[in-house]
Amino acid sequence: MLSVLRNRTYRHLLAAQVAALTGTGLATIALGLLAFDLAQDAAALVLGTVLTIKMVAYVTVAPLAAAFAERVDRRKMLVVLDIVRAAVAVFLPFVTEVWQVYVLIFILQSASAGFTPAFQATIPDVLTDEQDYTKALSLSRLAYDMESVLSPSLAAALLTIVSFDNLFWGTALGFVASALLVVSVALPSPMPTRPRGIYDRTTRGIRIYLNTPRLRALLALTWTAAALSAMVIVNTVVIVRTDMGLPESAVALALAGFGGGSMLAAITLPSLLNRFRDRSVMLFGATTGTIFMAMAAYLFANFPMTLPTLALIWACVGFGYSSTLTPSGRLLSRSAKPEDRPAVFAAQFTLSHLCWLMLYPLAGWLMTTKGTAVTLTWMTIAAFAGLVIVSVLWPEKSPEGTAGKDASKP
Repeated sequence: MLSVLRNRTYRHLLAAQVAALTGTGLATIALGLLAFDLAQDAAALVLGTVLTIKMVAYVTVAPLAAAFAERVDRRKMLVVLDIVRAAVAVFLPFVTEVWQVYVLIFILQSASAGFTPAFQATIPDVLTDEQDYTKALSLSRLAYDMESVLSPSLAAALLTIVSFDNLFWGTALGFVASALLVVSVALPSPMPTRPRGIYDRTTRGIRIYLNTPRLRALLALTWTAAALSAMVIVNTVVIVRTDMGLPESAVALALAGFGGGSMLAAITLPSLLNRFRDRSVMLFGATTGTIFMAMAAYLFANFPMTLPTLALIWACVGFGYSSTLTPSGRLLSRSAKPEDRPAVFAAQFTLSHLCWLMLYPLAGWLMTTKGTAVTLTWMTIAAFAGLVIVSVLWPEKSPEGTAGKDASKP
């Protein structure tokens, strides 16, 4: 897998991703502490609003950013968006009102909504060999999983010597480092062959996406993955602390199971995708996660749950989750011409976060009103519904080729 790091451009881009993720991880910890400092008992409401603002920015801004991405140099765009994110992080330690947090977070997440799809669309242009690109996708997944483990540890260490608001300076440094790494390499920036109007540029990614059967199937798979992850992310703390009566450290261990399963999938995916079709691997992952979520529902309804059992089930769900989503970049890059890739990646970014925008509150509401066993059952049903749709939209004998007739429709 590490052989792909011999490519200097990709090596710098991966380092930029790691730097930005580290900064984002520090900001996540600092925002929670800032919300408590400003709102005290209403901190949970503030954080919930922040997460909603994040998702709204992702859903609404990404297509607009993609419309401008094809008109500007991609490297300059990425650097400018990193600088915007760094500037917002610098302002956050000085806020004194909750509404100021909301405004700054909207600006920060809007910049991320423009940066992330354009960054993701650049990788297949840099690594044109599909095996190398597959390795890059796995390394990217590993970077996300490692960040979720290491950033809280780094934040905890820093908080022993500095106050929480200083973590935002670490966030700014992460984004500045990302900008410097991006500007240090030359990036491909494919341009459209003919001028396009603003409506065409804004909606093109969504139209290509929805006109491509395997990408419609990818959206259904994303729905399944979102149902699985929403249950884990939103409700693990309630399951461990309330249902099982265990301390806070047990929450971290349970979530580590999910992250560990995801990392295991990322490590094994390059070899799996060399031997099996994308469809087979992604369906296997989605089915595995759904089966183990159903198993958790059955166990909670009939037996006392232990921490090792929960961590093991979450590890299997994490393996399925990562196996479902990590290969998605291969489908997206195959299904669009190089100049359309930012728009198609932005469409996936928008539609996938729309899934989470619906399923996060559903998972929380069900847990609050119906309890763990019922919530697990309904989230399993939601995940299974995505699998049924995939079987209809993406038949087994469908072609795997690169950007075909269906992908090129406007």
